[in-house]
Amino acid sequence: MTSFITRAFVTVGATAGAALLASGVAAAHVTVDAPGAQQGGYAVLTFKVPTESDTAGTTKLTVTLPGFKSARTEPIAGWKSEVVKNQDAEVTSVTWTADPGVSVPPGQFQRFALSVGPLPDEAELSFNATQTYSDGEVVNWDQPTPENGEEPEHPAPAIMLAEASEEGGHGHSVATANNHEADNHEGSASEKDTTARWLGGIGLALGALGAALGLGAVIRSRRS
Repeated sequence: MTSFITRAFVTVGATAGAALLASGVAAAHVTVDAPGAQQGGYAVLTFKVPTESDTAGTTKLTVTLPGFKSARTEPIAGWKSEVVKNQDAEVTSVTWTADPGVSVPPGQFQRFALSVGPLPDEAELSFNATQTYSDGEVVNWDQPTPENGEEPEHPAPAIMLAEASEEGGHGHSVATANNHEADNHEGSASEKDTTARWLGGIGLALGALGAALGLGAVIRSRRS
C-alpha cells in the first residue's frame, strides 16, 4: 500500500513538473495578443517579447505584416520604430530598435503595441518575427503550428479573428457610423438651439419696441 502511494505521488509530481516546464517554455515565446479583433476591422496588436538569453538583452524586433493600409506604433521610451511600406503604400513590416545602452534585460520582457487595419477576412493571422540580442544572436519566430497541434520550437506569433458582426459589417465601420450619427445629431441640436435663440431675441426686441410705443402713446394722451 505504501509503495503504491509513493508511486502515485512520484507520478503526480512528474506530471506537474512537466506541465510547469512546458508552460515556462511557452511563456518564453514571442507572442501577440489582440482582444476583440474582427475580420475587416481595426485592432491593437501587442507583441510580448521575453529575453531568453542569460547573458544578453533584446535590442531589436522586426515583425512582418500582411500589408495593412494603416499601422501606427505606440511610443516606447528608449526605442525607435520604423514602418516599411511597399509600392502600394501597404505596411509590410515594423522594426523596433533600442537606443544605445538600452535593451530588454535577461529575465524580463517588453511589450510592443501596434494599431493596424483593416484586418483580412481570415480565421487566423500569423506574424513572422525576428528577435535580435545585444551579442548579435538572431532568433526567427516563424514556424507554423503543425496539424498535429504540437508546438514548434520557434512558433510564429498568431491571433484568431472573429467574423465581422452582422449588425453593420465590420466593428470599426459600425463605430465610425455611430460617431458620424452622433456628430449629425449634435449638429442638428446645435442648429435648433441657435434658431431658438434668434427667435427669442427677435421676440424680446419686438416686445421692447411695443412697450416703448405704448408708453409714448400714453404720454402723448396725457399731454393732450
